Amino acid sequence: MQGNHKLFEIFVTFLKLGLTSFGGPIAHLGYFRKELVQRRQWVSDETYAQILALSQFLPGPASSQTAFALGWQRGGSAGAMMATLGFTLPSAVIMIALAAWIGTAPPGPGWAGGLIAGLKITAVAVVADAVWGMAGKLTPDLPRRAIALLAVAVLAVMPFGAAAQVCAILAGAGIALIARIGNAHDSATVTLHGPTKGVALGCLALFTILLLGLPLLAQTGGLTQIADVFYRAGALVFGGGHVVLPLLDAGVVGPGLVSNDSFLAGYGAAQAMPGPLFTFAGWLGQVAEGFPGAITALIAIFLPGFLLMAAALPFWSRLSALPAARHAMAGANAAVVGLLAYALYDPVYTGAIRGADDLALAVALFVMLRPARRPAWQVVITGGIGGIALAVL
Repeated sequence: MQGNHKLFEIFVTFLKLGLTSFGGPIAHLGYFRKELVQRRQWVSDETYAQILALSQFLPGPASSQTAFALGWQRGGSAGAMMATLGFTLPSAVIMIALAAWIGTAPPGPGWAGGLIAGLKITAVAVVADAVWGMAGKLTPDLPRRAIALLAVAVLAVMPFGAAAQVCAILAGAGIALIARIGNAHDSATVTLHGPTKGVALGCLALFTILLLGLPLLAQTGGLTQIADVFYRAGALVFGGGHVVLPLLDAGVVGPGLVSNDSFLAGYGAAQAMPGPLFTFAGWLGQVAEGFPGAITALIAIFLPGFLLMAAALPFWSRLSALPAARHAMAGANAAVVGLLAYALYDPVYTGAIRGADDLALAVALFVMLRPARRPAWQVVITGGIGGIALAVL
């Protein structure tokens, strides 16, 4: 009974966070610390810092992986599942419902099309804000800014897609490792609770089997294609949140599973949601293959990050002390800034801005986000109303 009570406590706590944590991954991490470190004292600041470092080191959704690991510290593997479910459920349900309602609405005359157009314009402002904020944090010096520019160049000359993005990230990590870019200061280590080493290696093996095997099954199309696209996105994206945008665009818009208009509208709607931005997958899966597609996409995009987190937990304390790992991560993060900057132009800007009125609305929304620091949900509502006004007036 005590174990069930603890699991229920974990679920309710993370459900509350999933309902109230607006503002994207960085904001989520602030909410977690306030609720779980300061208020409930489930973990220490040192343990929390190690979990954050691990979530940044691994590909996948950083805030969701942090929730997964925090749940494990509190209640083992079952606690990790309860934390994940509670944090993800609210935004996932809303995104699937919205996609079923307006996911395929054409961006023509009338309020529905105006709403879609307004959400697309909102995406321009939100991604621009993300690039601005991440650049300040992840490219604080000239060498890392050069890596970001190199990533932009790689994406500009290679066919845009997952391969180009992975090449850019690996190049950034390799350059930083060779040139010893970034801070390799060895901080104190903390032992994190996780699975046994045998289970951890099993999770790593399953991650690899799915990454290599799903592309073979995807040839049949349908749900297997959805599983492959979203699993690959979750497995290859570093930084989480907005950075998944170009990977998903290449996976669903390029093959024609989802239109560019619906993609950008869903991305804009996702900004108003609390909880993880990766629930955008629910919108895309619903539009592409209905409710089964939504569930498949959600499971597929989150699964690789959770498998990697489970695989890394028993080994992280020793790995994080290695200077080489810290150098490589500094370069990968800088490359992510370049990747997101390129995505800001194509497909976000090119797919949303059609004239001076659209650009003016995008600038106004960016001002709300950056200098005025208005909550993301207010910006999205304003963008939607602005899009309707431009369509009907």
